[in-house]
Amino acid sequence: MITSMDTLRRSIESICPMPADFYDSLSKALVSQTLPRHTLLLRAGSVADKIYFIERGLVRGYWLDEGHEHTAWFMKEGDFVLSPVSFYTQSPSNEYIVLLEETILHSISRARLNELYDRYPAFNQIGRVLTETYYVQSEQRTGTLRLADAASKYAYFLRAYPGLINRVSLKLVASFLNISPETLSRLRAKRQ
Repeated sequence: MITSMDTLRRSIESICPMPADFYDSLSKALVSQTLPRHTLLLRAGSVADKIYFIERGLVRGYWLDEGHEHTAWFMKEGDFVLSPVSFYTQSPSNEYIVLLEETILHSISRARLNELYDRYPAFNQIGRVLTETYYVQSEQRTGTLRLADAASKYAYFLRAYPGLINRVSLKLVASFLNISPETLSRLRAKRQ
């Protein structure tokens, strides 16, 4: 049987092998939860103090502008979730993080994460690689969504997020792509 720790362990080991006692320490530092859809993990104005690993489920980051929600990103199984600026600078977040499905999460506080970095220097490499990976993905996403036409944005979404179109409402996908729901419906109809 595959346990939640196995899933997280495989994610870590794919970056850098760690000693067995690291996983004992990590297990003690993690808080595992199954939370219902619509649970807010972070509210704008709050300071992010946790990093989450998604074992199962779907998470969305968004911001408000004059009362309108704008989707910044989606994360799914196997992804790590945080509000980076708030977490690393310990300043209030500008974004909300909400669960789109019932989700199994494993979280670690900033303090416990730093303890692991201090105790296991190789773990810093994992943090660096994850930071680089998510930064590059963020830049690719921003560049595509800023410069591309609607059809290219939709093609990017289908490529970058396989299967997500069936798990997320069209309204949220349109918000993420910065196009109208009507335009998204037309693009979907052309592809079917």
